[in-house]
Amino acid sequence: MIIRLKLFVIAFSLFINTVYAQTIQTGADQMAQYLPALQGKRVGMVVNHTSRVGRAHLVDSLIARGITIKTIFAPEHGFRGQATDGEHISSGRDPRTGIMITSLYGKNYKPTPKQMDSLDVVVFDIQDVGVRFYTYTSTMHYVMEACAEANKPMIVLDRPNPNGHYVDGPVLDPKFKSFVGLNPIPVVYGLTIGELARMINGEGWLSGSKNCSLTVIPLKNYTHQTPYVLPVPPSPNLPNQQAVLLYPSLCFFEGTVVSVGRGTDKQFQVIGSPYTKYGPYTFTPVDRPGAVNPPLEGQLCYGLDLTKATISKQGLMLNYFFDFFKQASDKSKFFLANNGIDRLAGTDQLRLQLLAGVPETKIRESWQPALDAYKVMRKKYLLYQ
Repeated sequence: MIIRLKLFVIAFSLFINTVYAQTIQTGADQMAQYLPALQGKRVGMVVNHTSRVGRAHLVDSLIARGITIKTIFAPEHGFRGQATDGEHISSGRDPRTGIMITSLYGKNYKPTPKQMDSLDVVVFDIQDVGVRFYTYTSTMHYVMEACAEANKPMIVLDRPNPNGHYVDGPVLDPKFKSFVGLNPIPVVYGLTIGELARMINGEGWLSGSKNCSLTVIPLKNYTHQTPYVLPVPPSPNLPNQQAVLLYPSLCFFEGTVVSVGRGTDKQFQVIGSPYTKYGPYTFTPVDRPGAVNPPLEGQLCYGLDLTKATISKQGLMLNYFFDFFKQASDKSKFFLANNGIDRLAGTDQLRLQLLAGVPETKIRESWQPALDAYKVMRKKYLLYQ
């Protein structure tokens, strides 16, 4: 009887979560909450292909309602979301609307004072995936900084975090600050992009500890346990939900000689290398849209296909990373010479601990004090359960 009751409770919880997922309203959906703040103003938009209201792009929806959009600021992957990871984006005009597109992933990551002078308010609306090294949050940080310095308000239209149900990974050491990690947060930080903006502001992480005049339009019918399948792929190499959920665990491989499937049609769903036969699955990365000159291009890689792998809901699945390191034919060459793994991990300790033979349990234990402190701080900025 007890077992049946538990099964019923689990089934009912899944049903409720599914209902919530179907009725989530994003910040962008709730136009009545932010249109008055844009009317008669010169508006800058930090948006990309994920910035949608229903089937329409947010820019088109606002123009149709008489809002004056002066500039579109484009993050990594560009306004249309088609550029390769790391590829610099050029500025230009949007052929559809004629609005000036200003790249924030080219000559500068931050709007200039001159660009801010022509604006009255900035709107940020981009779908994030809740992982520190995904660069949309770095773009948001720099835009907040520009708004604070120019004394211009910023509105963040909140969106769900598909990896928002857990917190895990090493907290970034400021010595390893970079565009793939600006703030002292864990790899998986368990906040929506609106909650993270509140934390950046509240903790004084902007340059000079300045404060941005920030408004967050919160989600409706959302908790951090609500399952959420992204309606639009957030970037070229996260093509589906499996890739989005595996991304936090597999991205450490980007600092190694192991491919994560860039240059295939299973990006962040396969892992393998030509230097060690890690498994029976084989693939060959090739140059293709969204993956120009991918790592290990043209080389046959041996490894694993994770397209149907079960994904843990409790934390990072680092078993693949630790296992591949143990199997590496030459451990001294497992990590790339540029030590990019340190920027991804936010510390050099993960690399050094692995090279020293420290077991996974001890490595995870070493993260815990900083993680516990972060979780206490996180509570101050939560907008959802």
